Amino acid sequence: MDSAAEGPLIRLAISEREYDVCAPVMLQLRPHLTRSMLVTQMRQQSLEGYQLAYLTTASGHIACAAGFRLLRNLAWGRFLYVDDLVTAEEERSRGHGAAMLRWLEARARQDGCAALHLDSGVQRESAHRFYKREGLAISSYHFQKLF
Repeated sequence: MDSAAEGPLIRLAISEREYDVCAPVMLQLRPHLTRSMLVTQMRQQSLEGYQLAYLTTASGHIACAAGFRLLRNLAWGRFLYVDDLVTAEEERSRGHGAAMLRWLEARARQDGCAALHLDSGVQRESAHRFYKREGLAISSYHFQKLF
């Protein structure tokens, strides 16, 4: 599913080369990984349903990327879960994140999902403002226990 011809192009990564091309943007969100680790992890996760969408500007620059899964659970039914959503720092405030969220929502609807879900670190206040502005609501707390 690609976006309209007059706007930025959003497509799914289907090759390791595309994962690698998206890596510099993804690493801005996941700096604890090396480029090689990131590409390997995305490839492995793709075997479990992970997909990577990326937005290319008219000049061919990767401006935004989103990793997501189509899932089902008892609490939410069928939903699209966004694992990763990041706009390149130099491309922020240009509408790319909003375009990606619209694309993800359309994808969720196309695939029969009842909702779109994502988690965001408590420290990411600017991201939270963006999500709220784009119509997402804080609906729960996420708890963890590290081992």
